[in-house]
Amino acid sequence: MRVCRHRCLLGAFAMLLCASVALHLLVALFLLSAHHTTCELSQCLFTQPHDDLTSANRSHPAPSHMAAVTGRWKQEVRAGEVNITKLEALFSHALYNLHAPPSHDDDWLLKVRSKGSEGHNEEQWLSDSKEGYDPIQWNTSTETHPPWLRFHLGISRWQLYQHRDANVAVLLQQLAINRIVSAVQKTGGTQLKLLLTFPNYGQALFKPMKQERYEETNVNLFYFSDFERHNAEIAAFHLDRILGFRRVPPVVGRLIDVIKEIKDVTTDHKLARTFFTSPVGNTCFYGQCSYYCSTEHAVCGRPRTLEGSLAAMLPDLSLSPRRTWRNPWRRSYSRSKLALWETTPTYCNSVKKTPPYDQGTRLVDLIDMTILDFLQSNMDRHHYETFEIFGNNTFLIHLDNGRAFGRYSKDEPSILTPLVQCCRIRRSTLSRLRLLSLPEYRLSDVMRASLSHDPLATVAPMLAEPHLSALDRRLDTVLQAIQRCLLQYGDVIYDDIPNYPG
Repeated sequence: MRVCRHRCLLGAFAMLLCASVALHLLVALFLLSAHHTTCELSQCLFTQPHDDLTSANRSHPAPSHMAAVTGRWKQEVRAGEVNITKLEALFSHALYNLHAPPSHDDDWLLKVRSKGSEGHNEEQWLSDSKEGYDPIQWNTSTETHPPWLRFHLGISRWQLYQHRDANVAVLLQQLAINRIVSAVQKTGGTQLKLLLTFPNYGQALFKPMKQERYEETNVNLFYFSDFERHNAEIAAFHLDRILGFRRVPPVVGRLIDVIKEIKDVTTDHKLARTFFTSPVGNTCFYGQCSYYCSTEHAVCGRPRTLEGSLAAMLPDLSLSPRRTWRNPWRRSYSRSKLALWETTPTYCNSVKKTPPYDQGTRLVDLIDMTILDFLQSNMDRHHYETFEIFGNNTFLIHLDNGRAFGRYSKDEPSILTPLVQCCRIRRSTLSRLRLLSLPEYRLSDVMRASLSHDPLATVAPMLAEPHLSALDRRLDTVLQAIQRCLLQYGDVIYDDIPNYPG
């Protein structure tokens, strides 16, 4: 009896085991099929050279949602094509192709010396150590010059580069892919920045990623304690170009190997000493600076790849000195005190009587910078620079935009105070602002299209969609402020394009 019962139990266990194995095989086949189909779709959606940086544990769309995801993706592709068309149409518009005034010799920042000129010496271009650098094969022909030198030679009294300057794209490409032969910390400033050098003797200012692109600035931080964002520097260059200013040096995004392209090539011993490996195996460093240079605020690769912005350097100060000006609407940089302009509605009246704002274009130049800063929500414009050689009759260089694009859910109306108090604006600037408010040239659309050309756009959008929507909202605020000025005063518009019929 016991033997019979034991055999029955063995038979039951065997049947259960077979059923379990069969069930597991069916589940495995189902998951394999679903994964294969999903991976085919993900290759279309996320074909990126550095996919591991986008998300450590990205989940693929479930098969039941494939049709919806595919539909949204196709819509985004079509929208992107439309936006590219809008951007091209914008840059082809007459307002972006106005005839520039004739340029005289003294309107160019730098000039190439002829071979017979006094002091000409090819060796002046060479580094103290030629190892790792390209051989010099330059002459007076611009065709032989590297892109960074052509950029320097193209700076004029009126702008850093010309509209549709083909060299800008070449320069950005070289900044994004050129081998790095040296990396040292940039002195000055409050946060970590590196000066990178390339084999063709070009240099770039590198700002590492400090926070994710979709993150907003902590509401409890004062503007002077905010992080500097690498994507803000990139976005500021594109926005400045879209506004038609061309006063931000070219900036591009790049993925850096922090060991091979920084630690192994640096001669900065203070920087090298700050490298360490995090508990999860990422390579980190923090350098030396006034703010956020500690192990608690280190920048880290994933595990050694770090994204950041590279800005083309302006000519060395020994060749073209720059003058630093205190912004009349500088903030107090205090937790409790207000600046004079914040409590004096008629503050602009005194500014208008003070050189260099009492003549020429300096005041409307500053209003241009104000509009750029309001659109990108940059409260950190305490000083600005100009090239000394041009005196007071030149543009303002829109440097250092790292604290822009911090918040999209809130606008800061105080940034617009110079415009509101002075009620003065260039006609060309106003015309382009009105153009960018039209559906066919909508600012958010052309900005999205322009940013899509950056190499880091393959990792993730350079600006989160709420930031792009905020641009349209803030543009409307600027136009409303100008309209109130026009209704209240007569002498609002400075006509810098008298021959433009629009």
